[in-house]
Amino acid sequence: MHDTTDLIEARLRRFIHERLRPNVHAVLTPLRVASWEVPGEPVPFAEAVGQIYQPVAAGARWGKPWGTTWLRLTGTVPEAPGAELLFDLGFNEAEPGFQAEGTVYRPDGSIVKAVEPRNAHVPLEAGPGEHFELYLEAAANPDLAEGFRFFRPTDLGSLETAGDEPLYRLRHADIAMRNLETWELLQDATVLSQLMAELPGSSPRRAEILRALERMMDAADPDDIVGSAAAGRRELAGVLSSPAAASAHRVHAIGHAHIDSAWLWPVRETQRKIARTFSNVLSLQQEADFVFAASSAQQYAWLKQFQPELFSRVRDAVASGKFVPAGGMWVESDTNMPGGEALARQFVHGKRFFMAEFGVEPLDVWLPDSFGYSAALPQIARAAGSRWMLTQKMSWNETNRMPHHTFLWEGTDGTRIFTHFPPVDTYSSQLSGADLARAERQYAEKGMANTSLVPFGYGDGGGGPNREMIAAAERLRSLEGSPTVTLSSPAEFFTAAEAEYEHPPVWSGEMYLEFHRGTYTSQARTKQGNRRSEHALREAELWATAAALRGGEYPYDELDGLWETVLLQQFHDILPGTSIGWVHREAERRYDEVLAATERLTVDALRALVGEGSSALVANAGPYAQGPLEAMAVVASPGAATAATLTRTDEGFELTNGQLRVRIDNAGLIVSLLVRATGRETIAPGQRANLLQLHRDTPTQWDAWDIDEHYRRLVIDLTDAESIEPVPHPTAAVVCVIRGRGATRITQTLILDADSAALEIETVVDWHERQKLLKLAFPLDVHTDRASSEIQFGHVQRPTHANTSWDMARFETVAHRWVHVGEAGFGVAVANDSTYGHDITSLPREGGGTFTNVRLSLLRAPLYPDPEADQGEHTLRVSIRPDSSIADAAREGYRLNLPPRQLLGGNPVASVLSLSSDAVIVEAVKLAEDRSGDVIVRLYEALGGRASATLSVAFAFDAVIETDLLEREVDAAVIDSVFGDQVALTLRPFQLVTLRFRAARVAD
Repeated sequence: MHDTTDLIEARLRRFIHERLRPNVHAVLTPLRVASWEVPGEPVPFAEAVGQIYQPVAAGARWGKPWGTTWLRLTGTVPEAPGAELLFDLGFNEAEPGFQAEGTVYRPDGSIVKAVEPRNAHVPLEAGPGEHFELYLEAAANPDLAEGFRFFRPTDLGSLETAGDEPLYRLRHADIAMRNLETWELLQDATVLSQLMAELPGSSPRRAEILRALERMMDAADPDDIVGSAAAGRRELAGVLSSPAAASAHRVHAIGHAHIDSAWLWPVRETQRKIARTFSNVLSLQQEADFVFAASSAQQYAWLKQFQPELFSRVRDAVASGKFVPAGGMWVESDTNMPGGEALARQFVHGKRFFMAEFGVEPLDVWLPDSFGYSAALPQIARAAGSRWMLTQKMSWNETNRMPHHTFLWEGTDGTRIFTHFPPVDTYSSQLSGADLARAERQYAEKGMANTSLVPFGYGDGGGGPNREMIAAAERLRSLEGSPTVTLSSPAEFFTAAEAEYEHPPVWSGEMYLEFHRGTYTSQARTKQGNRRSEHALREAELWATAAALRGGEYPYDELDGLWETVLLQQFHDILPGTSIGWVHREAERRYDEVLAATERLTVDALRALVGEGSSALVANAGPYAQGPLEAMAVVASPGAATAATLTRTDEGFELTNGQLRVRIDNAGLIVSLLVRATGRETIAPGQRANLLQLHRDTPTQWDAWDIDEHYRRLVIDLTDAESIEPVPHPTAAVVCVIRGRGATRITQTLILDADSAALEIETVVDWHERQKLLKLAFPLDVHTDRASSEIQFGHVQRPTHANTSWDMARFETVAHRWVHVGEAGFGVAVANDSTYGHDITSLPREGGGTFTNVRLSLLRAPLYPDPEADQGEHTLRVSIRPDSSIADAAREGYRLNLPPRQLLGGNPVASVLSLSSDAVIVEAVKLAEDRSGDVIVRLYEALGGRASATLSVAFAFDAVIETDLLEREVDAAVIDSVFGDQVALTLRPFQLVTLRFRAARVAD
């Protein structure tokens, strides 16, 4: 037989696009449309409905960037089956969620559904012959993505620079009739043609489908598609009824819409996207039986606040099991940079909301799009009561492919969580033939298991599933040549996956994303706001708890609101610095509000604790004593220590105190950092530390997201100093260095405090570079093949070499407050107050061996999506502490991030609690979430070894129990004994523990 495959396929493509699609709808009559343009930011329906509307015709231009136009729609329902409304607001070829979109309201203010590309119909609820009136809130959101082909700077990311020129043209707003049989034929042909495209050319099944499609085209009359659609469908019935093979891959398809809480749109637009997406889902669920899973308690909370009627319908759908809250977190956060307590609070606040509003507790961790996953996450998730974890982002790795799709993920402490990567490699599947074939082809567990999850529905900017996807799922339930498709839920999938895979493999440690490494550094002000806010909340909670134990009012509501602001801004496109400028300027303002509020709460609590008076006091909210300053206590201000000395030399300056001697050359660089007690030098021979290095930073794509390996080949050392001068200080030795490069000015102040074991460096940068990366280098005379970096509730060790492709790809890493490198008998800690990005490498040492180069990534200047990213002034603090252990590194990290505060008052205040071991750190002290007055203490083993410690508390209590993060009692694992105010504990390495002191009160 002659091979006519190519000709038939070409005919089919044209038949679908020119015959079937145009005949799905027949336009009956245009709607009568009038419009009102909102002069500023969006307004609620109640305000919009009372405005004066002007008639508008099809073809009219509308919508300045980020503007809102309300359309009043009126008409009469025709005597025609399948009548519905059909809109084109000026849609382009971009994905839904990245362009114009709208929400249709009834006259009573309730929402019908959204109008979006590929889901532009709205059901008519009035009967034939009845008049109707509806309102459409049309959002002129600009397409900043441009298909992610160019990553060009744009003015559209800020309201101030976006302009007023209309972006869209109203193409039509019609009453149309959907020809159901034609639409069904289109779905048949689409599913079969997509399946055929994935089958081998030699496959008999492929040829069978091809010939059936050819017969369908013969049967369908091009002059009467509507009338002949049924005949065309009959020709396809046979191939559609052939069942899947018994060994076919099994797909659990779950309706989903990944809605970024902010990204290429501001938070206020996300609030509307949620209403659009959720109303789409509820509308579709009236036609089809499927489960929709949506994460992020914050998004549900917005819906409750701004659209209470729609929220009520969502609550009903949750009760019916058709709408499933997923993830159990406040938002789908970044997991690399949030502190340990903040990541715990993501689950506390998320699950608390879902349980209070819906009576359900999500048992899955749903993070499909975060940029890598901290090794602390398994323990945190399990401590929150979660059983399962889902993500697909690791499929974005540039270099190495993760070896598993279903596995146990083991965290730093040994806790394991059952984890799944959908091999479909997307969280926004359309259930296409290509998607399903990819899922089956890539599934790594073949022969051991055979089930994977496919989230389907338009995402990122929302939208969710449409009726075409449901139609595909129905046809693919069991279809020869395809994986089987079961419309499912997260719990159903994970239960089935666990049951079929008794002994899954184990992945131990962090899941480092070999991509998007610039997210540790972009938008430094956002990152600094996060770090400051986390520590300010710790401090406010500690002193508010101490005050409450003495009869004060604990500010539950205000602290909840402040935490929820911080948790929102840890979303995986806000904290990583990858959103438009509008988002980051708003984040900075909100961090300022958090810091102002926490400062007020802290001052009020301390004032209540110390009483009136003029005694000089110092409050140390950190978990470690700092010299004479007791941990978590208010003490009398200590006397002045022996002052450090500063000497000018021919080569520069020498700074000396009782512990260190620092030599700075005339370029302001550190040539020696000597431990006086041992004579041990910290700086590698022939090297200079405090070296600022400027790299070209031009990623191949994804500007704000990526630092590409080639950046290292192009560097300028900033060694020219405009001035280097001593700064008078009563007790510290201080030197100020000023450098300039074009419009950028850098002022560094090097400070050696009296009796300090660390040299502190404050760097003030007036930054006006573009596409540059600023690094700060410390070449340390330490020979090691690994570096320790602080993460949540502990630290990880990473190689300093590039032996394997996995090591090579990890050329930029994340750390929290400190990194530490050490050899036998000597270590060095480098701490910071707001920097996350680092690279730590072994390099050849003058005289033999290797030294360790520790570099911090201070600033970037990407152009997309925010062309003004990081421009302006920044203040960043770093310290270097030689001859240090891991415990010293942790102590230094807290000192730099939670410095003691001076105040005047009547009396010192004893420590709220204390620990007998530096290996165990108290991360949080607060009152219980249920407002019972119980005291909650969260602590963890920090050094990576087994630890015994005695916890002494300065308050009375009836009992102490161990709980999960949600403060529910769990079996005792760490409490050895309780005697009076002392609790004896034994912790395994990196173990996270929450203790609940019942009926806590001031001691007698």
